[in-house]
Amino acid sequence: MPIKNAAKKALRQNIKREKINTGYERKIKDLIKKARSFVAQKKAKEAKNLLSDIYQVLDKAAKVGTIKKNNASRRKSRITRLIAKSL
Repeated sequence: MPIKNAAKKALRQNIKREKINTGYERKIKDLIKKARSFVAQKKAKEAKNLLSDIYQVLDKAAKVGTIKKNNASRRKSRITRLIAKSL
């Protein structure tokens, strides 16, 4: 356990940030997994409808610093290519 007040505060901040980051990572993972399952089931229209939600979550995660901008861009590109190929 931290002893100094600054270290205690840093610990509190880290715990709070970890919750936020984990939430974004979970949302991203769930949406991409759902889109991939739609593509596998030949339900391209449902997957295409999810695309805007995926973009929104990835952009927000990149904006707040959970993932980097290029990481978000790469993920958007790959999932879009996958869905476009299934149409």
